[in-house]
Amino acid sequence: MDLSKFQWMREPLDYEIIDCRVEITTKPHTDLWQRTYYHFQNDNAPVFQMETDEKFFSFVVRTEFDDSHHRFDQCGIVMYLDSENWLKASIEYENEDFQHLGSVVTNHGYSDWATTEINTDIKSMWYRFSRREDDYCIECSEDGVVYKQMRICHIHKGNGTIKFGIYACSPEESSFKAIFSNMEITECMWKAHDGQQPDE
Repeated sequence: MDLSKFQWMREPLDYEIIDCRVEITTKPHTDLWQRTYYHFQNDNAPVFQMETDEKFFSFVVRTEFDDSHHRFDQCGIVMYLDSENWLKASIEYENEDFQHLGSVVTNHGYSDWATTEINTDIKSMWYRFSRREDDYCIECSEDGVVYKQMRICHIHKGNGTIKFGIYACSPEESSFKAIFSNMEITECMWKAHDGQQPDE
């Protein structure tokens, strides 16, 4: 994958790009969140992404986070359009007992968070982000072969040119190294719906 097409929106504390591998060292007190429940707005996480007009595609990446150790340390995929319209999917460290595999969708300045608890011995995860016009699908996989659906969502401002890629952040007093590899863009692996027909 040609990473020269990717650009930083806010650089991390430190980073290294070698071939198709990206290593990000997070800054403390960095995050992406808008308003809902917590009533604060955090919009300072480093994002590394590319732009496309393609309406049907999938983006795959493997994340590794052996160094993740503090509450809310996270890394994963992102589609960041502007501060009030974006989505992300990641694993967030919680404590020694569990971490959260989840996704956040933000439309018009309000975020939601859908999660499930997973074991803390999981230190690698693959993600597949797929686009069908202004609808999106996020999937995850522990082996890069068998993917499981995490979420289907609509992004109100996601019908035109978009930007998508990777991010990592540490919302509290922490810093860790996140590793991204095996990145590729493929044909859309989220196939057209086969079932109930749209309403007339």
